[in-house]
Amino acid sequence: MTVGFNPLRWRLETEQKHLIEELERLKTNVRPADETREDSPFGIGEEAATQSSELEKRLALDKRIRDQLAEVEHALRKFEQGTYGLCDACGQPIDPARLEALPQANLCLSCKASQAKTATGQRLVKMVKRAKPSGK
Repeated sequence: MTVGFNPLRWRLETEQKHLIEELERLKTNVRPADETREDSPFGIGEEAATQSSELEKRLALDKRIRDQLAEVEHALRKFEQGTYGLCDACGQPIDPARLEALPQANLCLSCKASQAKTATGQRLVKMVKRAKPSGK
């Protein structure tokens, strides 16, 4: 099943290396907590707010990169197991055009659409529950 997918495997391996490098770069670009901006006219309050904002952005980026890396590594494990190109949910082949566009895809379009529909429905239920006044 995976013989015709060798170029996609190479793309996944390249992406894996790139994501690992991005994580390393993110770690090395962390500013020490005791480093301050001497030219800040607003003082400590602005500095704390800036550091908090930078930390939030860095954590969000770190999570996004780690999530992408997990998807790529999952696809590479599927190569090793001989199941690359098969949907994780239903076991049917994933359209080669989908894999070409997104080599780490692990669901066929039908299962992905079902997953998205379920997730949207769950978000709507949560929103409705939050909107209802409690105790009434």
